[in-house]
Amino acid sequence: MSALLTAALDLAARGVPVLPLRAGKLPFGNCPACKGSACGDRPNMVAAGPCACPRPCHAWAAATTDPATLTSPAWSRAWAQAQAVAYHPGGGGLTVVDLDHAEAVAWAREHLPATRTVPTTRGQHWIYRGTMQSSNGVRDGIDIKSAMSYARWLGPGAGMMTALPDVVRALLADKPRPVPAVRTVTVSAPAGGGQCPHRTPTYLARGIAMAEQRITGATSAIHATVYATFLAVLSAHGRCGCLTDSHVGQLFAAAQTKGESVRHCTDAWANALTRLGL
Repeated sequence: MSALLTAALDLAARGVPVLPLRAGKLPFGNCPACKGSACGDRPNMVAAGPCACPRPCHAWAAATTDPATLTSPAWSRAWAQAQAVAYHPGGGGLTVVDLDHAEAVAWAREHLPATRTVPTTRGQHWIYRGTMQSSNGVRDGIDIKSAMSYARWLGPGAGMMTALPDVVRALLADKPRPVPAVRTVTVSAPAGGGQCPHRTPTYLARGIAMAEQRITGATSAIHATVYATFLAVLSAHGRCGCLTDSHVGQLFAAAQTKGESVRHCTDAWANALTRLGL
């Protein structure tokens, strides 16, 4: 048994969901359908375990505490190629404040309550008890890794772990939201060139509003919800030409309010187009 798998099993026994990482601190995909982001999440190239696409079935979503899964033949192949162990902080009831450089560490020492700290290559991980939404870039050099995220396991660290403070939660609320990038969408005209049946302001506006509400109201599986919503919108409106760049911008903006990046939005939109043959 490899040292990485031994460490993973030890973490799993303590209730912390784990997964193997390949070179570049990237997760393994769980099946061929994950390749090239076909399941609606980031691309992965190597199969590692069971899958039920389309949904984010790898990375944080594949993290597990089940020793039978971790030592299964499929996962054993992944561990043989693994370069590190990762864990899903939110799944273990934890939040990691990832401080990426010395200035970020200095800021944390001045503004955040002391907790368990783990040295990283360029900075530190500060680990708190409690979960919250994950988000990158809440301040310069500071990321939040908790729900729907994974962090590299770098050892137990030092110090007593304290409860997640409001000042960390406030970092997410204070994060400036980027202006969503609007992707130019090209869709096919209706068969026969007839008039679009959706070209009524009320029908189309209601459909976009319902899609936005579905995304912003999601409390879990954000990646999968965004992908499924994009797929539903394109299924209803993608072939008649009634969607505009403004509509796409509204959907992207709704996704970004839930912490999605423009890249994830663009990938999910492109995957939905591909799946529908648009």
